[in-house]
Amino acid sequence: MTAREGSAAAPRGTALAGARLVLPGGVVENGRLAVEGSRIAGLGGEARPGDVDLTGYTVVPGFVDLHVHGGGGASYASGIAEEALTVARTHLAHGTTTTVASTVTGEIDELCHQASVLSELVEDGVLAGIHFEGPFISHHRCGAHRPDLLRDPDPALVRKLVDAARGAARMVTLAPELTGGLESVRMLADLGVIAAVGHTDSDYAKTLEAVEAGATVATHLFNAMPGIQHRAPGPIVALLEDERVTVELINDGVHLHPSVLDLAYRTAGAERVALITDAMGAAGMGDGLYPLGPLQVRVDDGVARLVEGGSIAGSTLTLDVAFKRSVTVNGLSLNQAVTSLSTVPARLLGLADSIGSLETGKNADLVVLDSETHDLVAVMRRGEWIVGADRLAKAHAA
Repeated sequence: MTAREGSAAAPRGTALAGARLVLPGGVVENGRLAVEGSRIAGLGGEARPGDVDLTGYTVVPGFVDLHVHGGGGASYASGIAEEALTVARTHLAHGTTTTVASTVTGEIDELCHQASVLSELVEDGVLAGIHFEGPFISHHRCGAHRPDLLRDPDPALVRKLVDAARGAARMVTLAPELTGGLESVRMLADLGVIAAVGHTDSDYAKTLEAVEAGATVATHLFNAMPGIQHRAPGPIVALLEDERVTVELINDGVHLHPSVLDLAYRTAGAERVALITDAMGAAGMGDGLYPLGPLQVRVDDGVARLVEGGSIAGSTLTLDVAFKRSVTVNGLSLNQAVTSLSTVPARLLGLADSIGSLETGKNADLVVLDSETHDLVAVMRRGEWIVGADRLAKAHAA
């Protein structure tokens, strides 16, 4: 999968030298990373003639997004393969080398059709799986989901969606307090599909029941769920305190105040945080009107809200921006940011043996950043330069 015209396969035996490498064991200055074909062939050693000089740059593993609805003016919920490709390519150009396609509440049969289309892209290696967000969510916390299409999580209906994905379903977000909620969580856990608690009006006790039943992810923690009250801690406290739960956070400066994100990190730690975009079609685009499933969204100054009602409707975030904010605004270390943007989501998807960190034998999925500004410079996926190859070639020639 390429992002745009001009993508270029790296010459066989390419090595990047002089960069700051963010490795699982820590940050290595003036490091060397060798690429053979689609994989990382080695780390370390002296620079050699012909190596690409990346002095002044930082190399991190490709980002992994568990929760994204759209980008580039397109949507995964369209049921059209070409639109799905546009979304994946848009986020790839911003460093997301592995992505899960998120749907939005719709009629069950329409969601099954979307799953069928998206599953083919999973089989082709474009997507890492499908995430169903809705329709099994609370009317009281529906956010940018059409209330009249919401359903209780009847295990038979949940199973129908999972089966329609033909093995590509990776996660289902549901409200566990609804009829059938806990039964569906148990079923999903038995099927090896992530059960995520989200868009919920659940209380503390019911949320703990869901975790005991097998729920392991909090869908965009803090958003679309009750806040923390001193006598009613609600789902947030239950999800933050349980070590079995990974919490999604949207670090776009809109969904969460920086201090709230800091609180989540202090409580859960980077090893339990997955930074996501929850992006809709406007990601990588400008302001204007965009569809989000059956709803219309207006984007002003980069903030997406429903035309009717004004609820926040996903984000326009890309993960390179989330990385930069995490380091520059929240003060995360490079290793903490990499953990939450790459390592944790890769582990959740069961792909940690091939992606999520810079290690010999893993896919050559790399993001090159400016070491001073943390801005994205180049992206490599499976040994192929997606964006930035020309800039790096100029830097090497200089």
